[in-house]
Amino acid sequence: MIGSSEFKGRGERIVEVTPAELAIAEAFVAARRAARALPDYPGAIPADLARAYAIQEAAIGLCDARPVGWKVGGVAPDLQAALGAHRVAGAVLADRVWTVGEAPTPLPVIEGGFAAIEAEFVARIGPDVDPTRTDWTLEAAADQVEAVFIGVELSGSPLSTINDLGPVVVASDFGNNLGLVIGPELTDWRARLDDIAVETVIDGVSVGRGGSLSLAGGALESVRFLLEHRARLGRPLAAGTLVSTGAVTGVHRVGVGSAATCVFEGVGEIRCTTVAAAPSRG
Repeated sequence: MIGSSEFKGRGERIVEVTPAELAIAEAFVAARRAARALPDYPGAIPADLARAYAIQEAAIGLCDARPVGWKVGGVAPDLQAALGAHRVAGAVLADRVWTVGEAPTPLPVIEGGFAAIEAEFVARIGPDVDPTRTDWTLEAAADQVEAVFIGVELSGSPLSTINDLGPVVVASDFGNNLGLVIGPELTDWRARLDDIAVETVIDGVSVGRGGSLSLAGGALESVRFLLEHRARLGRPLAAGTLVSTGAVTGVHRVGVGSAATCVFEGVGEIRCTTVAAAPSRG
């Protein structure tokens, strides 16, 4: 597997979106607002991640809600060299963040699209991020984290085949994100993070086990990647930004009416149910 150091130093930038790419962004945003599935990718698939992120930035600009966080996902090892990346990122919008309560959290999924439950550790960025810094070590990234929570990402898109079509398609549609559930804070996270066992149970069946080290480089590598990635795009992370660091038990596809429990040993559990998404203005 290609290590993260092999990607350090590669420049990134936001490129101007073309009219055709803007039409792709508009199609994804319209489908999300209408809670309507897309039968196919709504245009030509981006040639590379730079074009994909340009589409995502355009889509963010079309939304009423603003990003309060980012999800980070892995890139398959056999694609990393060609793409020049080992992770991809997608915006988490303010109206798509939920806090765990006593009852299971209802998660709205687009019928006919893609939806998956992912147990994740969620980092919150502390203050005073240097906006000019574009190179980060793992240690420096850890120092930038002020808190870590257990969480669940609702991975999702109007496009059912989004993951099958690869990382550039994923990056172009909000990183295949539909929302984020925030659970209890992990106390003493520096000492405990890599040792917490996690299990995902869907409809009474255990579908995956893992932990921070199930992710290449661990959960903090996702934070390090995102600090560099957003800074190199000219969009450095701000204090309070949430970072959903990656699926530690796997990506578990669900439909409407599923019940999921993600158990973080010694910390707590997050219970969710999936419901049909309704049209919205967001």
